[in-house]
Amino acid sequence: MGLKYLSALLLPGLLVLFFTRVSYNRVIGLVLTVGLIAASVYKGYTNSFALIVIDAFSLTVGFWYAQKLKPKIKPSAE
Repeated sequence: MGLKYLSALLLPGLLVLFFTRVSYNRVIGLVLTVGLIAASVYKGYTNSFALIVIDAFSLTVGFWYAQKLKPKIKPSAE
């Protein structure tokens, strides 16, 4: 049971970062990850409200960190 909570804390945030890097868009990364979590809830793999809350927290942290990793555009030296 502890493995489910640890996975819920780490994996959604990492998936947001992965999908953000693949698609170059953090909103698409978030939407894809929410879709995967919704599918797991529908199939019954997420069986408690606490797991859904932990997933949402991890999604929020992953989305925030994806913004921090966004490359900065340097002003031209002209």
